Parts: sequence; C-alpha cells; structure tokens
Amino acid sequence: MRDYTVRALRWERGWELHIDGVGVTQVHRLTEAEAAARDYIALELDVPADAFSVLIVPSVGDGLDEEMRAAREATAAAQSAAAEAARSTRTVAYKLKREGLTGKEIATILHVSPQRVSQLLATDTERAGA
Repeated sequence: MRDYTVRALRWERGWELHIDGVGVTQVHRLTEAEAAARDYIALELDVPADAFSVLIVPSVGDGLDEEMRAAREATAAAQSAAAEAARSTRTVAYKLKREGLTGKEIATILHVSPQRVSQLLATDTERAGA
C-alpha cells in the first residue's frame, strides 16, 4: 500500500493541499483535507480511494508549527511514561500479592484504591493465563 504525505498550508480562504508527487488541491476546512486528498489522488492516478494511505501534515506558520510539534511530542512522551508506570505498578502489585500481602495492604503501599489493586491483579492474572 502506498503512502502519500499531504502538506496542508493555511491561507486566507482555507487550506492548500500539496500532495507529494501528485499535485495540489484546496479545501475550506482542514477537517475536509483527507477526503479531498484521497479523492484527488484516486482521480489523478486512476486507483481506488482505499488503495493508499494519506498523512495530513498541517502548517499554520507564525512559529506555531514548532510549538505544535513540541506539544505532540510531549503528549506522546507522557502517554509512554504513563504506560510504563502502569506496567511497573502491575508488576509490583503482583509481586506483593505473591509475598502474601492483602489487597488493602497493597493499596496502602502503592497509594491506590483497593479497587485499583483488584484491577491490576486481574490484568496480571488474565495475562498469565493467556
């Protein structure tokens, strides 16, 4: 499956869509960009609209592009850190349970609710059985 990158450049009447290796089209709203780019590519190349993927890369200028990129990277880093923290918490909860601690004791140690401990241990039990 072919991938097409579409640079969406903001201008006074909407967005100009620069489709790598294919051409340029326009839309009024960024929310219309993927559908318009997909239609344009399909027509220009005479291929089905579901035969390729489209990646819209918006550019608004005024220094905001770098700020948008930094915000996306920070969000991705936070999500990754949260996932790692959850994995670590599950592992510790399981090990504490194996040591004979009760759910309430584990909750106290981990600073979570007993219900959260039940969820953590159920996740590990499900994974162990898989």
